[in-house]
Amino acid sequence: MRHLSYKTQFANKQNHKPEWFVIDATNQTVGRMCTRIASVLRGKHKPTYTPHADAGDFVIVINADKVVFTGNKLDQKTYLTFSGYPGGQKEETAKNLLARRPEQIIERAVKGMLPKNRLGRAMFKKIFVYAGDTHPHSAQKPSPLSLN
Repeated sequence: MRHLSYKTQFANKQNHKPEWFVIDATNQTVGRMCTRIASVLRGKHKPTYTPHADAGDFVIVINADKVVFTGNKLDQKTYLTFSGYPGGQKEETAKNLLARRPEQIIERAVKGMLPKNRLGRAMFKKIFVYAGDTHPHSAQKPSPLSLN
């Protein structure tokens, strides 16, 4: 008697067709939204998720300047940068960074949730964050992504 053997299908560049999603960040909590974005970038929302392959999708985030922080994080959370020189460490609150470069808040949060290797760096290239409500990726026909 012959048994049917089913082989697990792993995602790779030949059989992976990435999709495009758009997320409206208006009144969204930063951490909860970014965990969903990181999951989509990794491809964990698909049944063909493969940990060692870049099988995720593209994500466009609009209205990044309208994200919200819970509690006192807007005043108390700090972002550090270091130039590499002595005395080159700078500190900035979330409120100042949100006013100056709102895209960077979402990018830094998502980057910290991705793998710290060349695969994670490739995944990070598939996120596009914009402060306003317009984006130049309409030719890709992105579909809206629900965060619930």
